[in-house]
Amino acid sequence: MPDNLTVAQRSYTMSRIQSADTGPEVLLRRLLRARGIRFRVYVRDLPGRPDFVFPAARTVVFVNGDFWHGWRFPLWRAKLGVYWRKKIAGNRARDRKVIRRLRRRGWLVLRLWEHQLERNPAGCVDRVQAAIASRVALEGGAVSVERRRVKVGLGQGNR
Repeated sequence: MPDNLTVAQRSYTMSRIQSADTGPEVLLRRLLRARGIRFRVYVRDLPGRPDFVFPAARTVVFVNGDFWHGWRFPLWRAKLGVYWRKKIAGNRARDRKVIRRLRRRGWLVLRLWEHQLERNPAGCVDRVQAAIASRVALEGGAVSVERRRVKVGLGQGNR
């Protein structure tokens, strides 16, 4: 299927797409801060530059867009042109590789999908909070839970 836009129009459209600070990421960031959960964003030293990093819990969170990362991709891949099938399949392969590399380094990887954050943002934050609390408890780090509020202390070298 040929593109219905000119090269210049397609270039302009694609340049407007954000790769960081997307709506779902900003929403999750606001909700995590409201609960007093501290985190770092887009840590360059880690594979895939995770959207959220919780160093004391060795936990990372990726917020994936449904289209770009291929939520249920096999169900709708046939509707796409060759370029988009190849592009999204490549994104999915890269995601698997990044997750595998992070897990080998001892990180817990959580993937939150755009539609999950839209439908149940509190549930997504609960999931992140529970993962952090369980990892910090396993690692023997300092964590205090006060009325659904988790404070994760960063190590001396991570401040």
